Amino acid sequence: MANKNIRNFCIIAHIDHGKSTLADRLLQLTGTISDREMVEQVLDSMDLEREKGVTIKASAVRMNYQAQDGELYELNLIDTPGHVDFGYEVSRALAACEGALLVVDASQGIEAQTLANLYLALEADLEIIPIINKIDLISAHPDQVAEDLSKLLGTPADQILRISAKAGINVESVLEAIVRQIPPPSGDEQAPLRALIFDSHYDPYKGVVAYLRVMDGTISPNDSLMLMASGAEFKPVEIGIFAPDLRPVERLTAGEVGYVATGLKTVRECRVGDTLTHAQRPASEPLPGYRKVKPMVFAGIYPVENEDYEDLKEALEKLQLNDASLVFEPETSQALNFGFRCGFLGMFHMEIVQERLEREYDLDIVVTAPSVEYEVVLRNGETLRIHSPAELPDEAQIQEIREPWMTLEIITPTEYYGAVMDLVTKRRGIFLRQEYPAPDRVQMIFEIPLSQIIVDFFDQLKARTRGYASMDYHFKEYRPDDLVKLEILVNNEPVDAFATIVHRKEAYHKGQAIISKLKDLIPRQLFVVPIQAAAAGRVISRANVKALRKDVLAKCYGGDITRKKKLLEKQKRGKKRLKMIGNVEIPQEAFFAVLRHGEE
Repeated sequence: MANKNIRNFCIIAHIDHGKSTLADRLLQLTGTISDREMVEQVLDSMDLEREKGVTIKASAVRMNYQAQDGELYELNLIDTPGHVDFGYEVSRALAACEGALLVVDASQGIEAQTLANLYLALEADLEIIPIINKIDLISAHPDQVAEDLSKLLGTPADQILRISAKAGINVESVLEAIVRQIPPPSGDEQAPLRALIFDSHYDPYKGVVAYLRVMDGTISPNDSLMLMASGAEFKPVEIGIFAPDLRPVERLTAGEVGYVATGLKTVRECRVGDTLTHAQRPASEPLPGYRKVKPMVFAGIYPVENEDYEDLKEALEKLQLNDASLVFEPETSQALNFGFRCGFLGMFHMEIVQERLEREYDLDIVVTAPSVEYEVVLRNGETLRIHSPAELPDEAQIQEIREPWMTLEIITPTEYYGAVMDLVTKRRGIFLRQEYPAPDRVQMIFEIPLSQIIVDFFDQLKARTRGYASMDYHFKEYRPDDLVKLEILVNNEPVDAFATIVHRKEAYHKGQAIISKLKDLIPRQLFVVPIQAAAAGRVISRANVKALRKDVLAKCYGGDITRKKKLLEKQKRGKKRLKMIGNVEIPQEAFFAVLRHGEE
């Protein structure tokens, strides 16, 4: 199809503002999916996406639309996630588009992630079409939301589209707006091939399947292709489009979105953000890829059974292909043996990866408490980056420890101002400023240590504001603070998987909370098991797991007391010897207890 009749666009919105429902309606209206095949959230193909009601993966689909001007248009939709932890997926989808539909819920109004995704789209120089969704709800106030959007974008309030994707009200006008307002792609079919890989997945028969947007040139099934970053060359197994299932075609030309089944069996050769070109006539320079994603939260993932280590490694590599923001490296732990230290964009991202490993790859895994990356300045002037508290050097060598601070943006109804302020200041947050994007909504800007928001901050924020507040955060800088390593010793042995880095003022309370939970979770042995929390070189809390006792006096019916004493003494000696050689098995729940110690 001619370039002038192609439109590439994505839908950006805050989580739960109706992105996937709008995509469903567009697919129905253009006849891409018949009513018989229609299910809710067509593009959300993972069970997890349907269960949690969120989009996790960017996915693409091609629609053919007969516009009112009589022309036939090819519309390529790249669906994007809305959750803060999947912002990287959004940035990749935006690079493959010329326009974006900005969807805002008529009852919720503009939220933090709406703004974050909007700024990403403006940075990518996309044409923005604002849309107010869910106008059929009783609680909807579309006029107020239209005014807010008008102030934000400069679009006249009466020109902003008002629709209900669920009820199908006025959705046709969205298709017409896409055709009229979004510019066609610019690209030269005669130039050397350059195609941007914005996503990929692994197929056991076709190898790595790369999702791409062709910027210049054309791709045919017989071409010899090359990846510019890795230098890997291959003949495609298949080229095709998303309709929304994979459909083979004869060629892909400049401006189109499609896929190439590479046949590559090793995951490392085909990276998201790479440029695909012809092996014989390569492009002179690659397309600007994506900035390297910086993980924010780190946790150890270990197989429950040691022999599953290779399976876990393979599963993580395949997941990384599907989710380029996941990073991992091998590590060992005294308590858990061999595993991987993984980096995630946030806690929700970590939860999704954990569930995908268990469901899609059928693995039994142990996940350690999350931590963040610290900078440690040694007395000799050297600076170390540590991802795990176990890597922290001896206290005598440390001059200072710096922790990552974030700029935190919270948008909430004004009535919850006090509740939000209380939550953030209790977690060492510093208030910077506030703005009012709408009369009854306040946008509060804070600085806060990342370690304070990675476990249950978002849940607490939602609970205190009845689900109305939304948040977004980004990295600001590393700052020195009075931080210490909190160690947990079980049977006088430090368990590295339990170690955390905390503020000195919080060490006592956190240590005590963990010890209280572990006391109930660690199974009783035939000997007394002491559990201790230690920080800054001294024990700050201790509890004992009582011993199981066999009734050795059961066979003594009467007789002299010295006989009973002799049996008890023998039992005591046996327990003492057992304690010297006995091992304490720590159950998975105990690791989760440390993970969640801040939630109560």
